[in-house]
Amino acid sequence: MKIPPKNQELFTELINKSTLKQQVYKVTLESFNNLKEVIDQYVVNFKQFSNSRKDAPAILFESDSHGQFEIELKFGSDILIFMMHSNVFEFARDHEVMKTGYVKKDKTRSYHGIINIYNFLADSFKYNRINDVGYLIGRVFINKDNCFFIEGKRELSYLFNYFGSKKFDNESMNELVDASIRYAINFDLLTPHYDLVKEVSVVEMKNAVDTISLKTGKRLGFRFQSDDQNFNHKK
Repeated sequence: MKIPPKNQELFTELINKSTLKQQVYKVTLESFNNLKEVIDQYVVNFKQFSNSRKDAPAILFESDSHGQFEIELKFGSDILIFMMHSNVFEFARDHEVMKTGYVKKDKTRSYHGIINIYNFLADSFKYNRINDVGYLIGRVFINKDNCFFIEGKRELSYLFNYFGSKKFDNESMNELVDASIRYAINFDLLTPHYDLVKEVSVVEMKNAVDTISLKTGKRLGFRFQSDDQNFNHKK
């Protein structure tokens, strides 16, 4: 039985799109695995540097992987979580990337994988403070050519913001990790306004003692869950 032309067109489109997405996924996953090695090397370098200094206090600096798509880097009082999304995305039509000559020459270059970078307080995990918040400090977009750019806060926002100009290679990964650590170090924990924490009910205090439910984040300082309606924690 001959396959109808419309079916052939549909199936060709399906195969082409699936092949593209698989290619983007493969490149992103390979980059993510390379990023793990870069982060592990930072751990080795820090230990070597710390051991060479007699005056250096005992400071936590270690990495761990939680599954295929998550890397956790702990240092000092901070945790950076690098998380790769398992899906492939395309930029919106009005995104600046879509206006570049690089993408206009080949629209398939606009399809990309994403690596999100989050910053949490180490104590949030250590003491199981499930109400604490973390912050998305950067997103790495990687396409089929292993070209990338970064959206992010301060230090990260100045890294490779022109799509198609550079590969996500070892040098770029080192700069990304360096900028992420610098951002976390300089993103300090702030004390909340006194009026936001001056009143505490018995129930809130009991819950805080029983479940460590004080909500903490770098721009929250610390506060009770009931203050959510009254405190803007966005940076």
